[in-house]
Amino acid sequence: MLWASMESISTRVEFPPVNRREIFGWCSFDFANSAFTTVVITVVGLPYFSGVIAEGHPLAPGWWGTALAISQAIVLLTSPLVGAVADVRAQKKALLMLTAAVCAAGTAGLFWVGPGDVWLALGLVMVANVAFGMSENLCAAFLPGISTSANVGRISGYGWAYGYFGGLLSLLMVLVIVRSGEGRVRWAFLLTAAFFVAASLPTLVLLKERAVRRTLAVGQSFARLAWGQLLGMRRELPKHRTLAVFFGAMTLYVAGLMAVVAFSADFAMVAIGMTQEQVIVLFALLQIAGVVGAYGFGVMQDRTGPKPPLILSLLLWISVCFAGALCQTANQFFAVGVLAGLALGSLQSAGRAVVSTLTPPGRAGEFFGYWGFFGKLAGVIGPFVFGWVVTWMGYRWAIFLNGGFFLAGLLVLRRLRLSVPTNGKTVGKAD
Repeated sequence: MLWASMESISTRVEFPPVNRREIFGWCSFDFANSAFTTVVITVVGLPYFSGVIAEGHPLAPGWWGTALAISQAIVLLTSPLVGAVADVRAQKKALLMLTAAVCAAGTAGLFWVGPGDVWLALGLVMVANVAFGMSENLCAAFLPGISTSANVGRISGYGWAYGYFGGLLSLLMVLVIVRSGEGRVRWAFLLTAAFFVAASLPTLVLLKERAVRRTLAVGQSFARLAWGQLLGMRRELPKHRTLAVFFGAMTLYVAGLMAVVAFSADFAMVAIGMTQEQVIVLFALLQIAGVVGAYGFGVMQDRTGPKPPLILSLLLWISVCFAGALCQTANQFFAVGVLAGLALGSLQSAGRAVVSTLTPPGRAGEFFGYWGFFGKLAGVIGPFVFGWVVTWMGYRWAIFLNGGFFLAGLLVLRRLRLSVPTNGKTVGKAD
């Protein structure tokens, strides 16, 4: 989300210090929204779409990847306006809860989609994914306000760890549904929607809106503010070379990550021959590994700086793609899945923390907007490319080639020099 930085007239407001309850409220949203990505985007969505709704059509993976890419493109194009409103009106929390409700509604709608309803299913997935993308940016923009540069890695890791617990719990609930009968898989969508709403209630109650309502300058408008910031990003980012280089690396490796998230369950069922129940168990183990990775690498980042955990995570992902392309049995893929879980949690947590650490004071909305922009750009590239490579060349070639995104991200990331935190401050530069 591109959130604009602007001069405005405001009333100074004193907020109470951040406490553990508020941090828990923030983490609870990661716990809640992980059910959507875990169940709808990763584990159940594509296999159900390909096998039931699209009735085995060979172009189903390409359609799915294109739908996810379009939804991310919509987020990319509309986020500046949403961000401008959130900043000026001090409504991050209100918009966060609204987007959560829309995502839950779109997810619940999939319950009523049947065989042959391809375009209705894709439309609902796109609506839900657009809302999810908006909420993801809104949630991340709270991080600078509830952390310091000395503990941002740990708190970001808490969020991702809570998210994996949420994903694990949602998978266990879906496993019960799958075991009750193959024809009841669609109930997983209703369950996921209810889980999202219920689990986000602590966020509604505990997380504070710490921004101050602002007044637009004379002659200014939300549209001009939003799109002016978008057009000005090209001029602004070169002034912050470290972040500019990091965003380039992030775009590459997140493209690979988004492809894995969207297609790994279908790969397990189509290429490896695993059952839906086996896939759910696999991803339950992946959630546990993700908790370890998110928290462990978060602690590591606070001690070493962000670059070592990022590099280690990317090396793990390159290994995962190479090994996954060669997997032949379910047991082999279980081992790869656990390794992927460790890498997934650490990569996402460390990246979010880097942005928070290097963001100039008072410009969190703007710079997390850049984070959201490049993350969504990666979401356009990764699933679209992967989906059509699967359609044309098959899953194994797609998995193998997807490792190139992580390798390219690693090569760009090597140019950065990020120092170990000193006196609560991490500094960096690009070679």
